[in-house]
Amino acid sequence: MEDKRILYVSSEVVPYLAENEVSIQSYEYPKMINDLGGQIRIFMPRYGNINERRHQLHEVIRLSGMNLVVNDMDMPLIIKVASIPKERIQVYFIDNDEYFKRKATFSDEEGNLFPDNDERAIFFAKGVVETVKKLNWVPDVIHIHGWLAALLPVYLKHYYKNEGIFADTKIVTSVYNLGFEGSLDASMKEKLAFDNVSQEAVEAITEASYENLMKLTIDHSDAVVIGSENLNPTLTKYIETSQKPFLPFTPKDSVAEVYTNFIKKEVL
Repeated sequence: MEDKRILYVSSEVVPYLAENEVSIQSYEYPKMINDLGGQIRIFMPRYGNINERRHQLHEVIRLSGMNLVVNDMDMPLIIKVASIPKERIQVYFIDNDEYFKRKATFSDEEGNLFPDNDERAIFFAKGVVETVKKLNWVPDVIHIHGWLAALLPVYLKHYYKNEGIFADTKIVTSVYNLGFEGSLDASMKEKLAFDNVSQEAVEAITEASYENLMKLTIDHSDAVVIGSENLNPTLTKYIETSQKPFLPFTPKDSVAEVYTNFIKKEVL
């Protein structure tokens, strides 16, 4: 993996948020590749419950300042950066006061999903792509973790399909059991249509449930990693019949070798 560029895009990463299946693997996979000499960058949202002082986040003025359009609204993009201690891995944070200032990740104190989670996912996807373009850092592979990052493959295959910078970039998605109950906003398809994503392409999210959102992401990925040991049987079957290369769940003690071989042989 020497000098291969792999971009990790996740909804949650330790040490910035609490440990769970998504946040832990979003740290461990980049560390594996970094240790093998790969070039790594991580992107995640800058939620309001991330302690900026403790983790030494600072705004990158040269990357901030543009506006992203979400459902016909101009939303300012702020980019912050920090380094994971001792690992020399840079983490870029996609920020916007309207979407990410609140002191929670996906839901309110009563456990209700934020009604604008769909727009937050759109903003995050666009923010990652626009920042990577400004960095002029072309990834060989983009590896997606967590459902708030799930629209990135869709946007790369549709909204940004004519961007030559990503012509040879492969997309890998890890699929987990850690999702959400209920559905995202019922008008999510229309918001994607505003960005010229065809209705046929997003037919899977007529009901924007977690399961349907992951099916949509799988459809737009080049390969899949099963991130949960006992993944939902419906999603497991969908992956197995998708005709995409996929990596079955792999225990931690052997995942480094198995994952790197999978990327080399099935993705690159």
